[in-house]
Amino acid sequence: MNNKTLLDNLRCIPDFPQKGVNFRDVTTLFKCPKCLGIMVDELYELYKDKGITKIVGIESRGFLLASALAVRLNAGVVLCRKPGKLPADTIKESYEKEYGTDTIEIHRDAISEDDVVLLHDDLLATGGTMKAALDLVNKFNPKKTYVNFIIEISDEGLHGRKIFEGMTEVTTLISL
Repeated sequence: MNNKTLLDNLRCIPDFPQKGVNFRDVTTLFKCPKCLGIMVDELYELYKDKGITKIVGIESRGFLLASALAVRLNAGVVLCRKPGKLPADTIKESYEKEYGTDTIEIHRDAISEDDVVLLHDDLLATGGTMKAALDLVNKFNPKKTYVNFIIEISDEGLHGRKIFEGMTEVTTLISL
């Protein structure tokens, strides 16, 4: 999609969090009302006819558009969080990261087999966190799943999209 207004407002911070990394800072898109509206409108157009009943926001930037889009789609929001952040009974999924393992959780009663689920996060690079979130959601056996990101980084040799091939439809608003 690569909307010019979104691209013009996306901040890039060189050498953050380490030298050689160009960090794409989506906070500039969230603080701009026009950009926020564009993102919600584009997401709505992508998913308005998919029958979405739940949107899983991935901690923490994924929570923002998941909530805004859920209002437009008349869907519920499910939080996918780091361990110990959700108060009720959860199910977990652990996954490998570059320097060790991490775990994410969702409430055990958050999703049913009747749900059509959209998982949303801000950035697709290697895809590890979202793959773990998708594996976690699939434990609930929903009718269908979709995955969305604001930004996909593919210009730095990262091929995160490949991890989802044959599993689910993946869309992004910006591809760099």
